[in-house]
Amino acid sequence: MTAIAAGRSDFMSRERTIASPAFNRWLVPPAALAIHLCIGMAYGFSVFWLPLSRAVGGAQPKACPETLGFFATLVAADCDWKISWLGWTFTLFFVFLGSSAAVFGHWLETAGPRKAGLAAACCWCGGLLISALGVALHQIWMLWIGSGVIGGVGLGLGYISPVSTLIKWFPDRRGLATGLAIMGFGGGAMIGAPLADRLMRFYATPTAPGVWQTFVTLAAIYFVFMVAGALGYRVPPPGWAPAGFTPPAAAANAMVTHRHVHLDVAWKTPQFWLLWAVLCLNVSAGIGVLGMASPMLQEVFGGRLIGLDIGFDQLSPDQKTQIAAIAAGFTGLLSLCNIGGRIGWASASDAFGRKATYAIFFVLGLALYSAAPFAAKGGMVGVFVLLFAFIITMYGGGFSTIPAYLADIFGTHHVGAIHGRLLTAWSTAGVLGPVLVNYIREYQLSAGAPREAAYNQTMYVLAGLLLCGLVCNLLVRPCAEKYYMSDEEVAAQKHVTVAEVIREEDEIHADFEDFVEEGLEPTVTDDPPTVVRGPPDSNGRSLQLVLAWTAVGAPLAWGVWMTLLKTAALFH
Repeated sequence: MTAIAAGRSDFMSRERTIASPAFNRWLVPPAALAIHLCIGMAYGFSVFWLPLSRAVGGAQPKACPETLGFFATLVAADCDWKISWLGWTFTLFFVFLGSSAAVFGHWLETAGPRKAGLAAACCWCGGLLISALGVALHQIWMLWIGSGVIGGVGLGLGYISPVSTLIKWFPDRRGLATGLAIMGFGGGAMIGAPLADRLMRFYATPTAPGVWQTFVTLAAIYFVFMVAGALGYRVPPPGWAPAGFTPPAAAANAMVTHRHVHLDVAWKTPQFWLLWAVLCLNVSAGIGVLGMASPMLQEVFGGRLIGLDIGFDQLSPDQKTQIAAIAAGFTGLLSLCNIGGRIGWASASDAFGRKATYAIFFVLGLALYSAAPFAAKGGMVGVFVLLFAFIITMYGGGFSTIPAYLADIFGTHHVGAIHGRLLTAWSTAGVLGPVLVNYIREYQLSAGAPREAAYNQTMYVLAGLLLCGLVCNLLVRPCAEKYYMSDEEVAAQKHVTVAEVIREEDEIHADFEDFVEEGLEPTVTDDPPTVVRGPPDSNGRSLQLVLAWTAVGAPLAWGVWMTLLKTAALFH
């Protein structure tokens, strides 16, 4: 009985996702984007905070009594929620994203991307429905459990589901492939936030902001896209390689291994913890700025944003509304740079190498953060904006480059699971970055620093984080021989013989054209498998390819356009 035949009874099994010989690998990135564009709405959830903070009192929010205890406040239905309470949903998103990715990473490798993608759809969209019920009943604990916890698990599963698959489909363009998918997570808010705003205005009544109806509508839309993406996942047949691909010689780049490190061994290596620190420090610096981008620009430049030489505290309410709109454009610009960095820097890492790319992040980031206070002091709004726009490209690039970095160091066999465990660095950074920025700002203000200078020390602290990250990155070396799996261990993992493993490695350049011409399906039998080469990227299912990319490209283009309209106010 073949492995494929054994899995035919289970539609969601990994074996049922093995691609046919004529399959075009460029169909896999849009499937990943369909999921990432949906779960990326996590970045845009702040669009709900203001309406939810006024759900009971309307224009005059009704605060909960000070005498009301913590647990009583959790179930209180007759007073409004504080924005600081709502913000815990955002924290829970990234805590559970990292932890669920770490817990379920190994399961994903064995279950396959289709099953993981469908589980992500159920968790993310199911969480939105629970949140909708929580909003309708005015129970904040249901919002935390629904979107924060269950939705956070969906984020983790959806985020890592395509990583291992894409790396195996694109051994020649690892950075580009993961950048294309992870770009979607940065772009989800560009689509979801303006869509949610329009839906709330559509559903709003004089007595309700229309949030729970918006949650239900988004859940339905996202479920369709995420299920379509999950069903679109395919994994390459054993021994597959793209046409014309020549694996680099091991001696040509010592930082790229042709061996594999087991998941249970990888996290015990110094390389894992150095890369954990690299990601954590890079993300901590960037996410702290993203979380405070709008108030930072307003407080630093105040009236200078609208041509007045006065500070933030001297502005009238109408003037503050004007600069808030400009700051929204700044936030939108950073979102766009986040997306561009994910695809741009990840693609560049294919040429520069992963270690050199991260070195660029840290060296340039250190210089840019250090320059920001001088731009602020000189009133150079344009320079300040461009500094942070470039910084955020490297924040996004850090996310999309790290999966390829892991594959280079630990091999591809367990890369999805290893990536899942490494994402606990993101969970840590999601708390560390905002805490640093917020608390240093508050300390500066309490010490009597002017509001426009409250962020100066923060910039220097974030630059210090990047300096530590640079040191960690420079210390990364290839894994020692003792950490690599033997041929016998790889064979046991793949349920084939040692001879098959050796043949798979030695015959990676075998011809594939005969299979395509004869229309044969790949099979995995008890006999040694034939190692096959994929068709040229330009061939196979061209109409399906156009439709798939249009399905994800059209909403992404709309999101970019909406962001550019808001950003225009920044330079008006």
